[in-house]
Amino acid sequence: MKLRIAVVAVAALLAGCSTVSSTLDKVNPFTSSSAAKPKMADLTPIQGSASLHLRWQTGVASAAESEFSPGVVGPIVNAAAADGSIVRLDGGREVLRFRADRRLTGGVGADSQHLAVGTQKGEVLVFDIAGKLLWKGQVSSEILAAPVFAGNLVIVRSGDNRINAFDSASGKRVWTYQRPTPALSLRSAVGLTVAGNTAYAGFPGGKLVALSLANGAPVWEGTVALPKGTTELDRIADVTSEPAVDGRQVCAAAYQGRVACFDAGSGELLWARDISSSRGVDMDRQRVYVSDDKGAVMALDRDSGASLWKQDKLLGRGVSRPLSLGEHVAVADVQGVVHLLKKDDGSFAARIVTDGSPVLVAPTHLDGGFVIQTQKGNLYSMGL
Repeated sequence: MKLRIAVVAVAALLAGCSTVSSTLDKVNPFTSSSAAKPKMADLTPIQGSASLHLRWQTGVASAAESEFSPGVVGPIVNAAAADGSIVRLDGGREVLRFRADRRLTGGVGADSQHLAVGTQKGEVLVFDIAGKLLWKGQVSSEILAAPVFAGNLVIVRSGDNRINAFDSASGKRVWTYQRPTPALSLRSAVGLTVAGNTAYAGFPGGKLVALSLANGAPVWEGTVALPKGTTELDRIADVTSEPAVDGRQVCAAAYQGRVACFDAGSGELLWARDISSSRGVDMDRQRVYVSDDKGAVMALDRDSGASLWKQDKLLGRGVSRPLSLGEHVAVADVQGVVHLLKKDDGSFAARIVTDGSPVLVAPTHLDGGFVIQTQKGNLYSMGL
C-alpha cells in the first residue's frame, strides 16, 4: 500500500475524494492524536543459522511511484517497470526485453503463453511470450495491481475496486464485479487471490468476498474488520493486501482492523485477532504469519489464532508481507534488506542486503526460493 503525505488526506476530505494515501513506512498522522512515527530499528549482527544466498540478479528499470511485482511461472520470471520496460528471464538468463508504448503501473501477470500489464489510464495490455501485443482492454480507473491469470481468464482489479475478467485469447470482457465502498478508503495496490474455481478479494470497509470464476457472482462475503472511531480517517478499515488461501482456509488482514480466517467454502468465520496490517499474511499447515503496521512479524496458531511468537526487532522498517518458505519465513524492508526468520521461534536465520531501495511487494516463490523486486527496479533471486 502506498500512502502519500498528510496534505493529500486533507485535500481528499475537503474534496469528497474516495481515496487517501500515505507512505508505507509512516503512521497515518490522522488516526490518533498520540500516534507517532516509530523510530526505524537499527539492525544488529545476527548469528545466522541458514545459508540464504543470492542466485542471480538483474535490472529492469525504476518503479517510480508504483509497486511492481514480478509474475512467476515455473522457472520463468516476468517483470516490468514504470517506463514500459518488460523483461522475461529463464533461470536468471534474459530471453526477452521490450518496451510497451506507454507508462505502466502495477506488476506483471503471466501464464505459460501470455503476459499482462496495466496502466494509470486503466488500459490492460496482453502480450504473447515473444512480446507481440495481442489485445488491449479498458477498465474504469488506474490499474495498481498485477493482473491475474486463471484458466482462460485474465482478471484485472482497478483502483476503484472493480474487478473485470477478460477472455485471455480474445480480450472480450466476460464479467465485472463491483460493490459499494466507504466515503474514504486507502489507495492501495491490492490485487486478488485465485484458488480452484474461486477468486478471493478484500475491500475497503473490511470485507472479504469470494467470487465465482464462472460468472463473477459472489459466493460469500465475510467481515475481516468493522470500522471504528468518530472520524472518517479513524474508520478506515480496508483490506489492502491479497488474502492467503491454503486448503479449506482463507485468511486476510485489515488496516486499523484485524487478522481473520474463514472457511474457504462457506465463509464461516473461524477466528479473528485485533492486529492492524496493511501488508498482509501468509500461512502454512500450522501457522499464519503477519507483518503488522509497526513492523513486527508475528506467528499465530492456524487453528485458533493464538500468538506463538513475535519478532519486534524490525519495528519502523516497513517490512513486507511474509512469505512462508520451508522452515523459514522471509520478509523484506524499506531499506532493501531481506530477512529470513525461523518458523519455530521467529529468530533471525539469515540476512541479505540488496540495493538500499524499498521492497514494497512481498517476496514471490521461485524454484525452492524466492524473487524480490526493489523500487530501483532490480530483481534478486535468492535460495537456501
